[in-house]
Amino acid sequence: MALTAHDVARKTMEFLRGRRRDYQVSLMSPAGQRVLQDLARFCRATETCFHEDPRIHAALEGRREVWLRIQQHLNLNPSQLYTLYNGGVIYNPEEDKDEAA
Repeated sequence: MALTAHDVARKTMEFLRGRRRDYQVSLMSPAGQRVLQDLARFCRATETCFHEDPRIHAALEGRREVWLRIQQHLNLNPSQLYTLYNGGVIYNPEEDKDEAA
């Protein structure tokens, strides 16, 4: 029996809920927080990834991509993750307020 689009969406949401929960359980403990602090430094969470050597630049961008994925799973709700999973863009009205100020 073939899955309907609704079934696929439901299964995807269940998967994303579980994966988000796994990230949170793993990384919200005191030990997980220490790991996140280390990864923030290693993955250049708050600094540029630019490097004149394109190979080094690409490696640094890869690290940053990992950091962003972790942050998405810790901070976005399952519906937002589903939107990203399907290639959508998440609109944050708070960003508009920041730019208007």
